[in-house]
Amino acid sequence: MARTLIEINRSSNQPLYRQVRRVIEHGIAVGVFDARRRLPSSRELAAELKVSRNTINLAYQELLTEGLVLSHERRGIFVNPDMAAAAEADVQTTRSMIDWSSRMRRYADEGVPEVQKTADWHKYPYPFVAGQIDVQSFPATAWIRSLREALYQPHRFASLQDCVGADDPMLIDMIRRQILPARGIEAGPDEILITIGSQQGLDLLARTLLGPHQRVAIENPGYLDARHIFRRTGAQVYGIDVDKDGLCLPPALSGTALLYVTPSHHHPTNVTLSMERRHRLLNLATASGTVVIEDDYDSEFRYEGSPSPALKALDSTGDVLYLGTFSKFLSPGLRLGFLVGPPELIRELKKVRRYQVRHPPGHLQRALALMIDSGDYHRALRRHRRQMKARWEMVSGFSTEYLPWDQEGYPPGGVSLWITGPPELDALELVRRVEQRGVLIERGDIYFIQPQAPRNCFRVGFGAIPSRSIGEGMALVGETARMLLAGSD
Repeated sequence: MARTLIEINRSSNQPLYRQVRRVIEHGIAVGVFDARRRLPSSRELAAELKVSRNTINLAYQELLTEGLVLSHERRGIFVNPDMAAAAEADVQTTRSMIDWSSRMRRYADEGVPEVQKTADWHKYPYPFVAGQIDVQSFPATAWIRSLREALYQPHRFASLQDCVGADDPMLIDMIRRQILPARGIEAGPDEILITIGSQQGLDLLARTLLGPHQRVAIENPGYLDARHIFRRTGAQVYGIDVDKDGLCLPPALSGTALLYVTPSHHHPTNVTLSMERRHRLLNLATASGTVVIEDDYDSEFRYEGSPSPALKALDSTGDVLYLGTFSKFLSPGLRLGFLVGPPELIRELKKVRRYQVRHPPGHLQRALALMIDSGDYHRALRRHRRQMKARWEMVSGFSTEYLPWDQEGYPPGGVSLWITGPPELDALELVRRVEQRGVLIERGDIYFIQPQAPRNCFRVGFGAIPSRSIGEGMALVGETARMLLAGSD
């Protein structure tokens, strides 16, 4: 039996059974004891409190008489759910004496909008949400097998030890030999850091490399969480526009401490940074001493043609910092990623990470390493890529068919479509109206850095919606957009 935390004062004038009764009554009122679980038996409580069973029985008898608890034959004593609700209403709530709002630190990103995710998105019939997966596609059997194997020798120690600031050497080796080569990247073990998702890697870099008044360049539109992370350091964040060939590079990057880019599939438009601009970007960064962060969050999902080499693979200095993640394929809830950079920086990032979370869970690290080593990871990735390609073709085709304006075609990659309507389209109103019809799409204005952001863009994710629902969902989006443009309510 777990301890009940019931305590008695043997020097009190109040009888022991009354003390026990009062503590149980309070526990019921505050929810420590509830109607779903049996209350401790008189034998268990007597042994814990070192009193006679008669003392406990007297306490329970009073509670039974008043109807606060019920006795079920051969099952034990349970809280009366009707009486528990009344008891909870009588509990006095505590009143804080501290003005917590005045104690909390204020950050410079307070005015920056945030991506809002509908908590129960999976209950909607047409969830075109980005950043989520169809849970049916998760390789559950392979993952469970890897989790189980990680708890047996010779892997148990690596899974369960406190690594302090270290990472699982097997996962580091798998990333070096089986993940990075596909992106054209070579890295030593001392150049890789395991992170709790790529977003933690971004936060670690911002904390370590940035300070107040330094200038940071991001894509516009761009990854909203990156803007939050950089602004929280006190840095001055500015945007560089994006066109069909990716980032529109300025003549120079002088005075820019850091540049954050998503060259494989730009977030959120999915365009790919051209090779000519990749080389020019690296030359500009070298000339100005600008740190380049390459977020390669979904490079696995290219559906036509060959993927472009990573910026990190083209970098002759080794100074480009590369972020990768397993979240976009395996699961966003798994929260495992990695960062590649110079050994000196990786050593410092480990120190910073140690005082945040110590290290990512060893069990998950070893299980993922085993899954990659077994071949299950890449088999599941190939299967998932085929599924995503089919969905991309469907959502692209239905977009062209149902949306009441001409489409220019979509980049052949990513896990969502970025759709730009005519200037008179109010995409915020479109998002609101289609939600009432069971369709979830995402507003696009929040991804722009300028105050007067375009309102005619929206985002359609296709990683989580069942394939059979894509056509009906896009038809509803098109119908609603047509009514909105025609001025119908």
